[in-house]
Amino acid sequence: MFARRSFVVGVRAMTSMMRLKHTLPDLPYDYSALEPTISGQIMELHHSKHHAAYVNNLNIAEEKLGEAISKNDTGAHIALQPALKFNGGGHINHSIFWTNLCPGGSAHPKGDLMNAITKDFGSLENLQTALSAKAVAVQGSGWAWLGYSKSENRLQLAACANQDPLEATTGLVPLLGIDVWEHAYYMQYKNVRPDYVKAIWDVVNWENVLQRFVAAHK
Repeated sequence: MFARRSFVVGVRAMTSMMRLKHTLPDLPYDYSALEPTISGQIMELHHSKHHAAYVNNLNIAEEKLGEAISKNDTGAHIALQPALKFNGGGHINHSIFWTNLCPGGSAHPKGDLMNAITKDFGSLENLQTALSAKAVAVQGSGWAWLGYSKSENRLQLAACANQDPLEATTGLVPLLGIDVWEHAYYMQYKNVRPDYVKAIWDVVNWENVLQRFVAAHK
């Protein structure tokens, strides 16, 4: 009887948490602020349409998950996992991506972050070359990431397909992501992904990357 009551209480608590809707975060700059690197039209569609769709679909999937849990429907619970991963990952990835960028870019990496880059890659230029190559090499849609491995205490690069979130799929803490879905660049760079990847370094917010690096050590 006690176990049953505990289960019901746990389900109600989880369902209550799921009712807290995810929301589309505001951009910390205007849509046109990253021009000429990324056009205002791309930014508006990317944020207000694509990211918004991930948020809306994540909320729908979590509502259905709450219903599945309340009914103890394991089959429905399992069937919802792809939607949760895709839309949840899309929301996580883009929320990081917007803050990884800033108008005009910021100063080069500083302090502990620059020391880590030098230790693990030899130089900032080596990091940029390696991460750019990983971004260009992604087949289809996905992301290239600079991440931090807590277990190895080092920076590492990784590529994730579709909207797979970095930390949940690789264990690396995300520091800097490059979105290589076509909707992120096609209207401006057409099918020449390398030009987009090369240009995006001009708007990288290294202060944000440093903050993420420091937080990953706590």
